[in-house]
Amino acid sequence: MDTNSFRSEAAAALPPATHELIARRERVLGPSYRLFYRHPVHLVRGQGAHLYDAEGDEYLDVYNNVASVGHCHPRVVGAVQAQAAALNTHTRYLHDAVVSYAEDLLSTLPAEIDRVMFMCTGSEANDLAVRVAQAHTGGTGVIVSAEAYHGNSMLTSQLSPALGTAQDLGLAVRTVPAPDAYRVGAPDLGLWFAAQVARQIADLERHGIRLAALLVDSIFSSDGVHPDPAGYLAPAVDVVHRAGGVLIADEVQPGFARTGQEFWGFARHGVVPDLVTMGKPMGNGIPVSAMAARSDVLAAFGETIPYFNTFGGNPVSIAAAQAVLDVIRDEDLQLHSDRVGARLLAELTGLAADHEVVGDVRGAGLYLGLEVVDPSSGRPDSGVALEVTEGLRQRRILTSVCGAGGNVLKLRPPLVFSDTDADRLVTGLDDVLRTLRP
Repeated sequence: MDTNSFRSEAAAALPPATHELIARRERVLGPSYRLFYRHPVHLVRGQGAHLYDAEGDEYLDVYNNVASVGHCHPRVVGAVQAQAAALNTHTRYLHDAVVSYAEDLLSTLPAEIDRVMFMCTGSEANDLAVRVAQAHTGGTGVIVSAEAYHGNSMLTSQLSPALGTAQDLGLAVRTVPAPDAYRVGAPDLGLWFAAQVARQIADLERHGIRLAALLVDSIFSSDGVHPDPAGYLAPAVDVVHRAGGVLIADEVQPGFARTGQEFWGFARHGVVPDLVTMGKPMGNGIPVSAMAARSDVLAAFGETIPYFNTFGGNPVSIAAAQAVLDVIRDEDLQLHSDRVGARLLAELTGLAADHEVVGDVRGAGLYLGLEVVDPSSGRPDSGVALEVTEGLRQRRILTSVCGAGGNVLKLRPPLVFSDTDADRLVTGLDDVLRTLRP
């Protein structure tokens, strides 16, 4: 997660105003914070899939999935303004909006998932989901993918190997390699992945630890974006259920129409999770998140432990979330994501044929990964990937990298990303890649 970060040694080359703002930031903000790019971007405004800096220059946003229906969407802004002018309080008072939104949200999920609880962040949602899974199963063991990111609370940071080796994983946590169709030579990726999960369940059991959950982001975004073949998760879920565990689908990244083909990422795999978590894309960046659950899975926790999140599900955040759901439907953004994403995937696949440093292009809807490799060995090339990212930033196209090798461009723009935006991205990528040829 640190590959594309600004380094202080680059500060001397920056314009004086940028240098001074960075210096002020470093004086008052904690040292764990990171900035993107060698020349950080000072943004002051956004609209749709476009951002504007302090000098008025426009950028194409190919990274910010949190602003899911576009930066500053007028319906979301209007809903927030109207509710903020009326009331904002917590869920210990009755309020129709939170009940109506819960009903609406649950209508998008499988019928088996019939309860929902609200928080402010995806970290909180995953934290609660793990606690619910542990209460239901009586186990503590959790399996995650090798480069997963599931949050920054005490519990979820120990489930997030993407934070780096300085962050210890929990003693009851096990990791499995991502189901990487590009690099794994298995004839059946689903059976291969299920075998990895089974191996880690057996290791937990050898250490006297009962399995609680398999926690996965169904597009394996931090692992390098691995959406296909659709359905490969199902055998692993069967293995988990036979061992007495539950499936927690972390939908912060692939949910809310992002993959185009389905409203929820897990649906592409034909599975019904026991618990589903979601985060700020559901409110277009307003702090709101949720954990949805099967009643029977939630019962052991919900009937014994009171849960109160002071402003989880507050009326202002719920107004934003309802507006996002309405916009996705009214503007047909799931179909749009599917159509524009498929076109972009085809264009990038064609571009890869002209550039041998592009080893693979993959994606579903408007979530794509472009893998940069050393042509002579096929190994990840993080150095070139970083140069591509910086080259795009120079052309005012914003994205970043992911994956264990830090070599996969993560392309996840707002869902309103247009055909014209896609053309600009492909043209910019082609131009950058041509300048990097020896």
